[in-house]
Amino acid sequence: MPSLVVQAQGTDALTTLPEEVLSSEDSLSIFKLIDSLLVLEEQELGSQLGLRLTYNSNMLSTGRTLGINQFGLGAGLSYYHKTGLYADFSGFWSDEFDPQYYLTILSAGYMYSLSSKISLIASYDHYVYNLPYDYIPYSNALTASSYFDLKPLVFRLDYAYYFGEQNAHRLMPSLGFTLEKRGLLKLNKVSITPMAMVLLGNESITEIVFPSTRQEWITALIRLRNGLPWYTLNTKNVFGVMNYSFMLPLNVSYKNWNFFISYSYNIPKALPGETLVLSESGFLTASITRLLNLKPNKSLL
Repeated sequence: MPSLVVQAQGTDALTTLPEEVLSSEDSLSIFKLIDSLLVLEEQELGSQLGLRLTYNSNMLSTGRTLGINQFGLGAGLSYYHKTGLYADFSGFWSDEFDPQYYLTILSAGYMYSLSSKISLIASYDHYVYNLPYDYIPYSNALTASSYFDLKPLVFRLDYAYYFGEQNAHRLMPSLGFTLEKRGLLKLNKVSITPMAMVLLGNESITEIVFPSTRQEWITALIRLRNGLPWYTLNTKNVFGVMNYSFMLPLNVSYKNWNFFISYSYNIPKALPGETLVLSESGFLTASITRLLNLKPNKSLL
């Protein structure tokens, strides 16, 4: 008779809240950043500052709802150099945490346009938590994003490597199409880009193995005599689909203002061995960005 195995949540899930806080920003942050950078590029201006305010109606962990109704607010300050280098400071608040200001993200990266249709972004992110936890699994991330605008089709491929006490990989391919109108009601541009995304990643899954054969019970008794648990733990790393997401974003540009609002619907999937109870969910994200041109003799209005 084989050993009795109970599949437990991954080792990440043993410290779920810090990871959920980190992952809550994953799904849309890359897209909002690319949108802001592309707006800068379209304006063909010099170096710029970007002031940003964001709202999330529901926080997520890798596209998986936390099971509680809450909102999140974020504010950011970005500096974009005309060479493609950029730096960003972002802070996040939530009504479900104490203290409510729970996370600061410091980012630095580089954007390069191969052509008017292909853009690449690479960045380093450092996460500073304001939470009462001694153990935080991830505190850094390296990300690489590619954007292919093959009008009307849009394809994006985003990769993130999280590291700190633990490490994890996230891969997100996306496909959509753009409906765009310029000069409408004196606006620079109005665009809608419906997209479908797949989030893939890895987790560490811990299995609790209970004895079931005579020899295994003898071994369990020996373990107990030596002050060890009578069961054993088997940890393995698994990779697979974590979430399917459908996104309907509206982007409006007016002079140096950029308005972004998006509704996303998520269909989370458990990785092999995960015991998480997951449910489908939708959430709303909105942001306002004010761009300030730093080029001499140019108006900031």
